Amino acid sequence: MEYSISGVIAQIVTVKLEKNESCWIGPGGLISFSGGIDWTVKIPGGVAGAVKRMMSGESLKMTYVTASNEPGEINFNSSLPGKIYDWDLKNGDVITTRGSFIGAVGEIDISITMAKKAGAALFGGAGLILQTITGTGNVFVHGLGDFIEYDLKEGESIQVSTGNLAAFSRNIDYDIKSVGGISKTLFGGEGLFMTKLTGPGKVLLQSMKKGSEGAALAAVMSSV
Repeated sequence: MEYSISGVIAQIVTVKLEKNESCWIGPGGLISFSGGIDWTVKIPGGVAGAVKRMMSGESLKMTYVTASNEPGEINFNSSLPGKIYDWDLKNGDVITTRGSFIGAVGEIDISITMAKKAGAALFGGAGLILQTITGTGNVFVHGLGDFIEYDLKEGESIQVSTGNLAAFSRNIDYDIKSVGGISKTLFGGEGLFMTKLTGPGKVLLQSMKKGSEGAALAAVMSSV
């Protein structure tokens, strides 16, 4: 199996599958495929996974692509401006926030994980239930705009504005912290809380907030 990431404004993943190889693609992400490729829709994790996915706000089903009879090639993306990050699972499992997962290749398990702390679940911006990808292979994470990458050491932490968190290592501690002060709360534009992430592990931030897709598309159109 070979794959590559191309493009500037709205990047694309191209995967070349050998016979009987497969990959997952996020809903609506499939752009094109060659002869020999078959695809269907599946629910990761079966019935139990379906219930959790409905609670998480993620799409119930994903596209599952297989080179059934001969090698083939597929192209997919997120349909939004931004960058795609190739997360190699040999460096650890990844947790993605809603809409950040766009595909994966290899022996992949996609499940739903409850946020460890109630405060983070209710006010952290990433939600009560997060999507976790484990196994052996590569996960493609989309970030709206550009990526900011951190490799946090043991005990090292950063605070992140709601909507800017794209993905993080499974062993990262995810919590919230008050912005502090009435003036910050009322006029800072960040709400009551920031997301606090503590290492060790990797954190991927996106430079544009989730919910600003319209502004991102407008910026792209104005640059054309």
